Amino acid sequence: MKLNTFRFHQQLDKRSIADPYANTRSEMQQLRFSVRKGQTVAVTASSRGISNIVPIMCGVVDHFRESGLEPFIVPAMGSHAGGTAESQRQLLYDYGLTESVLGCPIRSSMETVVLGELRIAPNDTVSSDCIPVHFDRITSEADHVFLVNRIKSHTRFSGTIESGLLKMLMIGLGNDQGACVYHRAISNDRFSTVIRQAADFLMQKISLLGGLGIVENGEGQTALLKALHASDLLTGEEKLLFLAKKLMPQLPFQEIDLLLIEQIGKNISGTGFDSNIVGRKFDDHKAVRSERPIIHCIAVLGLTPETAGNANGIGMAEFCLSSVLREIDWQKTRLNAITANHVSAAMIPLDYQTEEEIINTAWKTLGQPKPENFRVVWIRDTLHLETITASEALRTEVIKSGCKIIETESI
Repeated sequence: MKLNTFRFHQQLDKRSIADPYANTRSEMQQLRFSVRKGQTVAVTASSRGISNIVPIMCGVVDHFRESGLEPFIVPAMGSHAGGTAESQRQLLYDYGLTESVLGCPIRSSMETVVLGELRIAPNDTVSSDCIPVHFDRITSEADHVFLVNRIKSHTRFSGTIESGLLKMLMIGLGNDQGACVYHRAISNDRFSTVIRQAADFLMQKISLLGGLGIVENGEGQTALLKALHASDLLTGEEKLLFLAKKLMPQLPFQEIDLLLIEQIGKNISGTGFDSNIVGRKFDDHKAVRSERPIIHCIAVLGLTPETAGNANGIGMAEFCLSSVLREIDWQKTRLNAITANHVSAAMIPLDYQTEEEIINTAWKTLGQPKPENFRVVWIRDTLHLETITASEALRTEVIKSGCKIIETESI
């Protein structure tokens, strides 16, 4: 089947920080801590592909070191990167976060200590739970803890607190054991409640100095850095999440028949591609409630190099290239999906040798609409949505959205 396509450019919010290192130093200087010289501080590092993470982390470490403290880095990744201490350390190296660059040690371990039990308040559908609070052993031995993470919408849960500093404190620093326990205790309607309760509990057990929240713009660049004292983490993160949602890029369509994604990966999103953007936050294979766009079929064409074979989220697509299945590290992918209590995210979609076969198959499953009515969209990934390719059926919608058409072609 021959499709006429065009490329268009959409204007995204580009507010950004010119010097992330200097901005980090400035933010950190606003905080006042009750500490003694020579004390240790564990600074958390994420598994996500955060823009400018090297200068940001260096700014935090340099501030603590110049304050007379002894900072070190801990991977706060739950079960990510294969769920081993060495693989998580290697992921930080791959991001450029090495001891020589940071000027401080990286201490990685999957061992946890249980700091106590957290009783989660019941709701109308779930009875009260009492769960062990796992916490990274190395971090628990530090005199202080400081969190660094990006604030953004969670890919499965919604609320005033979603993915960010407090989630890292609870799940990231819980390592694989803690992440597994929490994901089984959490349902969508009490995600924020559990995070708040866990944060309150942990702050009574450890010396949490605060955190640095990172918000990125529509192009995935650093838009805002905000240092928060521990006492301000909750309200501060709520405000940062509100901003992050405003800056999040969108697909400018109401309905798409087939979305082809060139690459997915853990550096893009926890589920490989951001479910908030493709309208599948609450159901793996369809939009529910007021989610937009409505996307009938999703096809994955590749994995990012940074994901190192972790294809968590592949099960949310209906189709993929056969070459994608050969790239997958199934141990990493299954561990991630099981720990997150999202087993379907690791299931195998229908695979085909070529993109053309995928397009023709999707066309058949959708009732074989006339080619000129077949709504197909191509994107690089859900972090890069400035330039998009679409089929002719979507031209009018693109023009009405105010986007600029830059090229027309046929495939």
